[in-house]
Amino acid sequence: MRFRFRSSAETRDAARRLGAAIEAVGETRAIACVIGLTGPLGAGKTEWVRGLAEGLGVDTRLVTSPTFVIASEYPGRRPLAHVDCYRLASEAELEATGFMDLLDPGRVVAIEWSDRFPGALPGDRIEVRIARDADEPESVREVETSALGPIAERVLRQFEREMKVEEERAPWR
Repeated sequence: MRFRFRSSAETRDAARRLGAAIEAVGETRAIACVIGLTGPLGAGKTEWVRGLAEGLGVDTRLVTSPTFVIASEYPGRRPLAHVDCYRLASEAELEATGFMDLLDPGRVVAIEWSDRFPGALPGDRIEVRIARDADEPESVREVETSALGPIAERVLRQFEREMKVEEERAPWR
């Protein structure tokens, strides 16, 4: 699915809806629900995680970029781990950070720069690509989501329903 958002508030709201979709799909409690986030520096990956956190019942004031700590964990209705692979040099370094321990069933794991180590990620996951168009105002974001695996597909179908409901309520779009 592809979306175009005109503000960081719209982007956060979409991510919140993804969190709600994860909550609505019961099978996500049996696995670590992994969301790989890609995009250039400043694209809005951490902002997306803030919205996701809100949808999972996590205090969004806790969410900051984990670039220097590599991984942060946040309590909520669903535990959320936020990982940043930007400064890591190898899959072995990722594993040495305790990454595999974050993949507990029922946890949601958002991974910035996930395209650096795709072989370390579970096969069933959601991928979110965030881009900015240089010809558009800085607040405009283009977001593309894709599912790898059957549970991720169910989550994205639910996410699509969540987004359509909002679109129907918003006559200005």
